[in-house]
Amino acid sequence: MSRTLRVIDSATSDGPAPGETPLRIAIATNDMETLGAHFGSAKKFAIYEVWQSGFRFIEAHAFDNVTGQKGKHDDQDDKITPKVEALEGCALLFALAIGGPSAAKVVKAGIHPIKRKDPEPISDVLTQTQEMLRGTPPPFLRKILGTFQKPDFMDEEEWA
Repeated sequence: MSRTLRVIDSATSDGPAPGETPLRIAIATNDMETLGAHFGSAKKFAIYEVWQSGFRFIEAHAFDNVTGQKGKHDDQDDKITPKVEALEGCALLFALAIGGPSAAKVVKAGIHPIKRKDPEPISDVLTQTQEMLRGTPPPFLRKILGTFQKPDFMDEEEWA
């Protein structure tokens, strides 16, 4: 079973500047304070919108049926599909780990998984995402943002 909490009125938070598109991200967590879970064993996903100058909490998804954090599924129940479906609209997923079959489902859903080596506060992940957006985002993020351009060193034939 899963539950969703959505923020209805975000009037307490300033939104992105005109022309600035927020990036929706998901963070695998068990306590809503720390990126501290593997994808399959995450009891919750915290969903945020992030832009260059700010961020806001959008929703949380909680799951009762999770995998054991052992790197393999502990039974035949499909515990992954409901999680992928809960991430609809997200561009990035931050988790401590994600197995191959889960990663394939996440990527197929248009979400780029990002594995982190160690647990860290969600606030740090949000700040780092803002810094990526303010600087020169990596190619996968520029593609997501629709700002992927041909590198200067490539001619048109190589790019096509």
